[in-house]
Amino acid sequence: MFFKSKKKEETVEKKELLYRSNIRVGCEPDTQEQVIRQVGQMLVDRGYVDQPYVEAMVEREHSFSTFMGSGLALPHGVEAAKKEIKASGIAVMTFPKGIDWGGNEVHVVIGIAGVGDEHLDILSVIADKMLDESTADRLATGDADTVYEILSGKE
Repeated sequence: MFFKSKKKEETVEKKELLYRSNIRVGCEPDTQEQVIRQVGQMLVDRGYVDQPYVEAMVEREHSFSTFMGSGLALPHGVEAAKKEIKASGIAVMTFPKGIDWGGNEVHVVIGIAGVGDEHLDILSVIADKMLDESTADRLATGDADTVYEILSGKE
């Protein structure tokens, strides 16, 4: 006799890694902590993370800079905040005039939340994109559609 295994129905909406609504271009300079809070709130508002994750992003920055070079910062939460992540996702802010990030100039800030070890894959893909100087420049100065196409791999 054969038995069909019943799969538990998923009630969680499958989220895209990046939505256009999570991209803000041409942002005015602000403090590093305020930018982290803004990009973190974008992750909360889209349902990727719970509110405590934003504090964990600020905490991470106090203990270890998320400046990656090439005008890029990738704020993300500390390991203890993994439980606050509901889905992997990113949020992007660009600053044409640049902002001070612990003594470094940053033009692109990408907040990251990754389920399990997915944040490592996300970091790797973004780092690869930023290695290309022209792509890094397009990310920093492009409109929301350009940023979306580059980071979603749909260019």
